[in-house]
This record gives sequence, structure tokens and C-alpha cells, in this order.
Amino acid sequence: MIQEKISVFDIFKICIGPSSSHTMGPWVAANTFINALDKSSIDTIYVKLFGSLSKTGKGHGTDIAVMMGLSGHDVKTIDVHKLEDYVDYIKLTKQLPLSAELSIPFNPSIQIEFTNERLTQHANALTFIAKLKSGELVEETFYSIGGGFILQEGKEIGERSDFNFPFPIENEKDLLLYINETNLPISEIVRHNELTVRDNATIQKDLIEIWNVMLASIYKGCQTPGILPGGLNVKRRASEMSFLLLKEKTPQTLPDWIECIRQSDQSFTTIIKWVSCFALAVNEENASFGRIVTAPTNGAAGVIPAVLMYYLCFCENKGEEDIVKFLLTAGEMGCLFKKGATISAAMGGCQAEIGVSSAMAAGALTERLGGTPKQVMMATEIAMEHHLGLTCDPIMGLVQVPCIERNTMGAIKAITACQIALTSDPEKAKVSLDSIIKTMKETAFDMHEKYKETSEGGLAINVSVGIPEC
Repeated sequence: MIQEKISVFDIFKICIGPSSSHTMGPWVAANTFINALDKSSIDTIYVKLFGSLSKTGKGHGTDIAVMMGLSGHDVKTIDVHKLEDYVDYIKLTKQLPLSAELSIPFNPSIQIEFTNERLTQHANALTFIAKLKSGELVEETFYSIGGGFILQEGKEIGERSDFNFPFPIENEKDLLLYINETNLPISEIVRHNELTVRDNATIQKDLIEIWNVMLASIYKGCQTPGILPGGLNVKRRASEMSFLLLKEKTPQTLPDWIECIRQSDQSFTTIIKWVSCFALAVNEENASFGRIVTAPTNGAAGVIPAVLMYYLCFCENKGEEDIVKFLLTAGEMGCLFKKGATISAAMGGCQAEIGVSSAMAAGALTERLGGTPKQVMMATEIAMEHHLGLTCDPIMGLVQVPCIERNTMGAIKAITACQIALTSDPEKAKVSLDSIIKTMKETAFDMHEKYKETSEGGLAINVSVGIPEC
């Protein structure tokens, strides 16, 4: 069997909201498709969206992602402030820019089709059809499998020539074997794997860049009031929470803001409010097409930043050194779920997003607070155990209700799972990490399609729209 090799940098990817599977995946697929063609030979392009991409694609901005990807914009580096202008230009002129000098006729309302079909291979599928000037048709189908990962039909996932991991890890048993052999913490085992792709200085730099994007999304979310886009009229709450928690203090810079948080009331109630505020902030930014980091998805992007911010503000730490180790451990926990189950809500419900992010954060926090490797895996298991069966039922197909608040719940559960694991003996645990991943996968298969990011069940059909907030 070919092992799937995944880097921590595959789990944590800088992008824009609101969805890794419905926005980032289609965007990357569009980039991949257009870059494989001679652009000057293209006459017209058509796009077909299937399954969950069709049912909730408008709320998730899938059409926007496709247009931006075909236009050659990079999901990591695009200026988010110009996104609306780029989209308006295509809609108004009915021209799709393929480069600075070349455009083709393109009417998104006609040439991006939200079909009523579902392809059997995956719930998130899209097909690109390019008609060339020669009359030839070029057609490719892609599957957006969660967390920004894509598969192209006819191409298998598997061995990667750029990865030669000394510690290939498929499951908890593999990880335990290497821990027993090396006596290294999980973060260092992961670092050794990552060193086959990047040198240590680059690992440090790139992970700090990821954290800085996470931190910027927290801060921006805590400074930005208003109503979220999309028509559901959800009020942004992080800025008001931050203002109330700071009381009379009015910090003008990000470092000053962080210092005010550290000096604030250290009561349980205040800390819980801050953790909730951090998570809300990130996902309000995500819902606004802001720049965030998949962790492991966009819909769950607030959990890990919130828990890491909690650790940095309210626990003893070594700053950047511990940030890097936290992300290494969290990333590997995410890899285990990606390999053994799914991180796609369209395949497994919200347990695959919030559940996995909470498990990742719980394991990482446990290691940083002095837990053993087995306690790390115990905390990871506990967090997922109490997200099993969580459905994905976004109202109006927007990553807002119940998605944003669920990030606060995932963050709090992660901290709780960590504390339980730190005071427990993993040798006496009844449930292993491998068994919870297996159970999550089986639960995903058993879950009804209407609870898998289709907006056909749950809150999506039982809550009337137009409410001021969730």
C-alpha cells in the first residue's frame, strides 16, 4: 500500500475565507487547470459544480474562487481588499482575464453551472471544460477533499518524491513506535520529517509566518465591527467582546493589545471570554473573505489560533520556540485524521472540521504544558471523542451559523481535553487515538447526506433567515 505523505505545511495553508473545501480547493483546481493550457489557444471555458459544491457553493463563494483561480490569482497572496473589484470586473464586462494582456468572453451566470448532480467519487467535485480555438475540447474533473487538498481525476494520491521521511507515520501505532525508539517528543519527530523538505531555519520561519497570519486574523477580527456579508445579517461580536474585556484600556498596536490581555483579570470567566473572543475573531474574518490559515480547514480556522493565543497569553511559555513546537504537534495530529478518516465536512460533517481542529489543539497544548507523548495522544482522542457525530448544517450555505460559534466550543473543549489528559494515566485509557479515528470514519460514512454541508438538514432548514445573530 502506498503511504500518503503529508507535511505540516499541507495542513496549515495561508489562504482566504470562507471555506477550504468550497473556496480554496476549487481555486487551486482552477489554477491547476488553466496553467496546464496554452492560454492563447482558449476560446471559451465552462465550469460545472457537483454535489456539496453546487448545493452550498454560492454561500461559500465557490463561483468567486473559480473565477479568481482561472484569472491566475494566488489564493495565498491575492490582495483581499481588491477581491470584490476583481469579481465585479468579470461580472460587469463579461470578460475573464487570463493574463495582463489576454481576456476571453465569460459570463459567470451561464458558464459556471450549479448542477443537481453528485459524482460518486466525492461530494465536492467540479469539472472544467475548455473549448480551444481549434475546436478541441479539454475536460478535467477535480475533487476538493477538504482542507484545501484537491485530487485530479485519473491521478492517484500517494508517494511524493520530495518527501523522504525518516519517520513515516500512518497512525498512532507508528508514532508510538518512533517515540519508544528515539525517546523524542512528538514535535521533534515531526521536525525530523520536515527537515527532509526544509532546513530548520526555514521550518522556523515558515511556521512563524503561519502564526503571524493567524495572529493578524485574531487582531483584525477584534478591531472590526459590523455585519457579516452574505445576507444572513449576522453581527460581528469579537470587536465588542474585546472592547468590553479591555475595559478602559485602548491599545493602539497589536503588541500593546496583547500586553493588555496578559495584564487583564486572570479569572476563569475572563480567560474563557478571551478564548471565545479569539475564536470568534478569526472566523468572522474567514466569513468576510479575509486572510486566514487552514487549521485544518477554513470553517475550523479559529480553534487552533484561539488555543495557541490562550497558551501565549495565560501560560508560561518560551515565545516563538514554543509556537513552532505547538504547530508541529498540532499539524501531525491533523495528518493522522486526514490519513485515517477525513477533514472534509462534505464527507464527514462538522466532526471532520471542528472535531479535528479541537483534537489538534488539545494534543499540541498538552505537549507544551509538559504532557508525555501518550498524554498528547490521549488529549487528542478525548477532544475528538466529544465531537463524534457533529453535523454540518450551515444556514444559507454560509460559513457563519452555526460555524463561527462552534469554533469557540472547539477551543474550550481542546483546553478541557488537555487538562483531563494531564491529570490522567494514559495506560488506563479505554479508548485509543487509532480507535477514535476509525470510529470517526465509520460515523462519517453512516451520517446522512443532508448533514454533510448540503444545507438540507438541521439548523439550515429549521431556522428562519433574517435573524440578527445566531
